[in-house]
Amino acid sequence: MNRTDTFFLVHNYNTVPEELIEYCNDHLIIDCSDDGMTPDKLKAAGYNFIHVENTGHNLTSYFHYFIDNYDNLPEFVALLKGNIIGRHVSKEFFDRVYNNKWFTYLYQDKKMWERYKKGGDENSIASLLSEEGYIELDSSWYMNQSHSYRYFYDMDDFYRFVYKDPVIPRYCNFSPGGCYIINREQILKNSKTFYKNLNTLMEYRKEVNFPAEAYLVERLMPWIFTSRYEVNPWMEDEEEFANMLEKCEKSVEKHRLWNNLRLKRFRLLLGAKEPVFLED
Repeated sequence: MNRTDTFFLVHNYNTVPEELIEYCNDHLIIDCSDDGMTPDKLKAAGYNFIHVENTGHNLTSYFHYFIDNYDNLPEFVALLKGNIIGRHVSKEFFDRVYNNKWFTYLYQDKKMWERYKKGGDENSIASLLSEEGYIELDSSWYMNQSHSYRYFYDMDDFYRFVYKDPVIPRYCNFSPGGCYIINREQILKNSKTFYKNLNTLMEYRKEVNFPAEAYLVERLMPWIFTSRYEVNPWMEDEEEFANMLEKCEKSVEKHRLWNNLRLKRFRLLLGAKEPVFLED
């Protein structure tokens, strides 16, 4: 196997990515392990790594690297997870694509091919355009799961918040897990402030149960690196961005109130009684 000169930027959690590092000449492991052992193992192996607080996902690790190294970025960067082989791609697939010098979706899940291909599960929200071409119905389904949100509850609103007058797609085309091969110019098409502001959306709560807004950014990743849409002015201004987030938070509060009222009315229509609370 020939080592690639593509720089491997590896977000790592409780693993030693020995197999992965064998593919490259240069790397940085951003380690967020909390098992008390992995940092010592990485050090003993002689790997280039830094240890950071675990935020539960990998996207902020990549964006912090872009910000900190904005004037000295490698020509090609692979955005990876320490466990990507076997989790998001097969070794056979990675062997074929790791040295690509073009924008590459690092995703392949053969277990889902029968379900996602033509003639598969017609009720699935996901489909495949190719082995790595995952598309998902733009329904914002993930915003109503176990991760709570503060500023956004809908992918369409998020598209419009980041970019001026974008086409709202019927499907989202992205790499589940947020792993890609990109080049320096694709990173530099956005400013440091742009990445800082996106990190703000994903780091207002730093814990394993990360903000649901990270799911929105995950689905925006191909646009971030390849779209030529004009960004809205607040994406380039931290103070204006903060002011806009205050408005977004108020909008979300109204949305929650309306949803609660709607559910209350629905329960009343079904004959459910209102709960009685004892006064102090």
